[in-house]
Amino acid sequence: MTGANGFKVNAFRRAARASEGESNDLAAWAREDRGRLQTIDGIGLSTANHIVELVTLGRIPDLDTLRGQVPSGLPELLTLQGLGPKTVKVLWESAGITSLEELDSAIDAGRLAEIPRLGPKSIANLRLAVKARIASGNAPRRYRLGEAVPQAESLLARLRLAKGTIRAQFAGSARRGRETVGDLDLLVASTDPGAAQTAFVTLPGVARVLAGGETRASVQLENGLQVDLRVVEDQAFGAALLYFTGSKDHNVRLRERAISRGMRLNEYGLFVEAEPGGEPPSVPVSAHTEEEIYRALELPFWPPELRESSALDSFDTTPSLVELSDIKAELHAHTTASDGELTIDELAQLAKSRGFHTIAVTDHSRASAQANGLSVERLLRHIGMIREAEARVGGIRILAGSEVDILADGRLDYDDETLARLDIVVASPHTALRQDPEAATRRLVAAIRHPLVHILGHPTGRIIQGRDGLSPDMAKLYEAARESSTAFEVNSHWMRLDLRDVHVHGAVAAGCLVAIDCDIHSAADADNLRYGVATARRGHLTAASCVNAWPSATLHAWLASKH
Repeated sequence: MTGANGFKVNAFRRAARASEGESNDLAAWAREDRGRLQTIDGIGLSTANHIVELVTLGRIPDLDTLRGQVPSGLPELLTLQGLGPKTVKVLWESAGITSLEELDSAIDAGRLAEIPRLGPKSIANLRLAVKARIASGNAPRRYRLGEAVPQAESLLARLRLAKGTIRAQFAGSARRGRETVGDLDLLVASTDPGAAQTAFVTLPGVARVLAGGETRASVQLENGLQVDLRVVEDQAFGAALLYFTGSKDHNVRLRERAISRGMRLNEYGLFVEAEPGGEPPSVPVSAHTEEEIYRALELPFWPPELRESSALDSFDTTPSLVELSDIKAELHAHTTASDGELTIDELAQLAKSRGFHTIAVTDHSRASAQANGLSVERLLRHIGMIREAEARVGGIRILAGSEVDILADGRLDYDDETLARLDIVVASPHTALRQDPEAATRRLVAAIRHPLVHILGHPTGRIIQGRDGLSPDMAKLYEAARESSTAFEVNSHWMRLDLRDVHVHGAVAAGCLVAIDCDIHSAADADNLRYGVATARRGHLTAASCVNAWPSATLHAWLASKH
């Protein structure tokens, strides 16, 4: 909007994403050795200096200057469908529009008719977007992964029934497994684009149609979520899926690689560049699948979860990331003994139905009074009931465990004699989640190093879009966990996803063990495993480092090693 160089804009965007994806404490680096910041791909000298300013001054002077040049209401306009920086700049300079409310008034008064780049159809679509934004409270909402993916799959199930549909899949940040999603991108290969589009705009739950065309459409659902559809020919489905999955930085690097090899890559396929004066080829080198395109570019296939990165030289072969099918044990689950809905037998049958060899019963400890935590006496009786259930159910190991509260000072909620009676101990923070980083670090390191603790449950205690949770020095936690052979949990509930992806990456790089658990309280919670696996994959976790993916003998040998 200020006419800055586009390369500078993209440089800031890359640096922001690089910072977001770092598990190291960049603030500490900024204070101690700013040169280390420049070792991160995407952060150069100028950006490193800005990070130092942010850490030492609490602000970035250049940003203050920019904010003084641009009315405060303009950036929000960029979040509206159909408005980019150039159009917003025109609205500002030509029509004096500097806020959402002023844009709403200008549309109602018909003042946009003379604005370049905005035709009658664009204005009509913009009117819908503005009215919807105002009705929702003027704030673009992001939806948690577990809210967005089921919605996408429900819509796709109906689109697959449309005449001419060959295949359909969701793309975008949901396919990359990001913890929150701004909108949904649906991709359909069809021999009848009109039928697909008609089915899309008439789906149950569609509140309004935002835009339409021969092969694309956008709608807003009743819950406010925007969904974009793109219909393509089946032969170009792979290229379109690659393009619409993103990330933008990853796509840019792929296009640059194609150009360096005399080709061009777009949403229709990978093509050989035309000879000077010649016609561009109409048949792509590859387009049907993503794997074909990576192979033609002489690259290993990049799983969608890793495509946040702009680097293309991170590995020589496709990494063997943990898969949903690898998980053979659930190590964090609750029963009716505390705040769960399932009995021990029902929990065991649920695990057996999923092909698991082990299920751990880990009801809450006594400090979690709000969750009906077990006193020592109740726990001892519970252990006996678990042993009886294992003999009765058969065909699966049922572990007698507990999710033990980590108290504010790092002590555990049960004494060592009681803990020693358990097959597995999941130690979790539930209270004092606003501790300062130093206290939080001491607290969690103490739990990690406790000789009877197997897993550090949802380590930060954060709730996505709810609370930030603890902010410990993760490097110290990694060191303690590696030395103690204590596993970090990725809590699969889509409101937690804790460890988060960047922390999983840090744990993997440090050589730590990771558990992917559902923290089961009801049968439906077991379906959240996919979100934990996606988060772990974003953190580069392999099955070899995931304790839930180990064979029974290996898992139980590790559990026994803590006694």
